Amino acid sequence: MARRRFFVPEIHSGSATLAGGSATLSGLSAMLTGNDAHHLTRVLRVEKGQKYEVSDNRAVYLAEVEAARRDLVTFRVIEQIEAAEVPVRVALYVALVRFERIDLLVEKATELGVERMAFFETERSERGLDRGAEKRVSRWQRIAREASEQSRRVRLPEIAALMSFQDVLEDAVPCRLLLDEEPGGASLLTALPAERTPEDRVSLLVGPEGGWTDRERALIHDAGWRSVSLGPTILRTETAAIAALAVITAAWL
Repeated sequence: MARRRFFVPEIHSGSATLAGGSATLSGLSAMLTGNDAHHLTRVLRVEKGQKYEVSDNRAVYLAEVEAARRDLVTFRVIEQIEAAEVPVRVALYVALVRFERIDLLVEKATELGVERMAFFETERSERGLDRGAEKRVSRWQRIAREASEQSRRVRLPEIAALMSFQDVLEDAVPCRLLLDEEPGGASLLTALPAERTPEDRVSLLVGPEGGWTDRERALIHDAGWRSVSLGPTILRTETAAIAALAVITAAWL
């Protein structure tokens, strides 16, 4: 059974912080405080001597619990370990939909390896969601953290604050794909680059309930985004995003 993995704020070497594994591993330590520590001590009931994996959002280490109190867990770092990286760097831009559906999307997109998620308002977005979205970012970050630990990621995805539609369109990544319910779009698979490396970037644009307006679709195409299709059926926003991420990740394996 795989060891549980946790994200820690930093790895310490004395009073200094380890920079990407460049320091010697002798004397390194890490700690968790507050709600994260409380979860380990009260829910998982960690004990001194137990071994876990910890990530500082740059690398993964094998670590042993040195002390576990209610709101503080300290680890002794044993060694850096190899960990699988996400095979492609995907940014996901999603039109605002009801928050319970975004909660699900954040969890599943994180499991599928998304690097960055951001949300924006469209003409057909439900009114008022933009005012509540800023307050939900911390919740989405917490969901992403828990999903990252469960799926054993090396790094946490970035959950950006609400963006403007225009700023989304100005994304400069070469491979920019619009998930479009209108007929005529290329298959998602055929739109991906033939030559693929782990440093490749893909940006996905996902629309709201009711789809894009003609004006929005024209602006998207004028900005250079390419329409792609996931098949003949109309998918909900979160379903389309999750399905597209799965296809893209598999294509880079």
